[in-house]
Amino acid sequence: MRDGKFEVIDTHTHLDFKNFNKDRDEVIRRALDAGVTTIINSGIDFKTNRKTLELAKKYDFIRPTLGLNPNGLGETTDVEVQATLDQIRAHAREIVGVGEAGLDYYRCADEKGRNRQREVFGKVVALAEELDLPQVIHARIAEDEAFDMVKDLKKVVFHCYSGTVGTMRDALDRGFYISLATVVCKSAQHQVLARQVPLDRLLIETDSPFLSPRSGRNEPAYVLDALHLIARIKGLPVEDVASATAANAKKIFNL
Repeated sequence: MRDGKFEVIDTHTHLDFKNFNKDRDEVIRRALDAGVTTIINSGIDFKTNRKTLELAKKYDFIRPTLGLNPNGLGETTDVEVQATLDQIRAHAREIVGVGEAGLDYYRCADEKGRNRQREVFGKVVALAEELDLPQVIHARIAEDEAFDMVKDLKKVVFHCYSGTVGTMRDALDRGFYISLATVVCKSAQHQVLARQVPLDRLLIETDSPFLSPRSGRNEPAYVLDALHLIARIKGLPVEDVASATAANAKKIFNL
């Protein structure tokens, strides 16, 4: 069912992933039918960055960000890292943000691997600053450290934020944006965050194909589930939350 009274922006998806190979066009059509007007697709490495650019060329309502996710960096050479950074720089005029990139200590327990993540993320942060584009952060069990590495940037989005209220407030004090994923529909922790984050700094996303609020694979149409729940949590009309989050996305990503 389409919520035709307002526009909805899913600020983080991975529609290029193989999970959508059999029905990608149908998934995109369902999102449009549901009222999603813009989808931001996020690359995570050289290969998915390329696929993200291809998607954005095919659909004018899909906007790309190009990144270098911390997971898998242990198998990524310095040459491959540099090639990805060069790729991002080469397409700077086509993209709306740099990322996702960041620190993921949930999947990396050893200090050597974490140091590698810090090293690469530092390079991505420097590139986002150089290009004057928003830094889209992936941080898991490392939100405070990721914040410390980006605190001097002007444009930052904490994608799928799962950290503490305290670190979130530090980020908000710097003018950063907090993006809540559809996991809010199942997570009490994220519902607390939804209650606390001010409307003028809130973004909504699915992180498709992950974190589905329903059974099975997530998809952009389901961002409406998060929208309606957050509106109930905040005691606001759905239209107000949709309007605010869309305006926030347009502002930070210059849509």
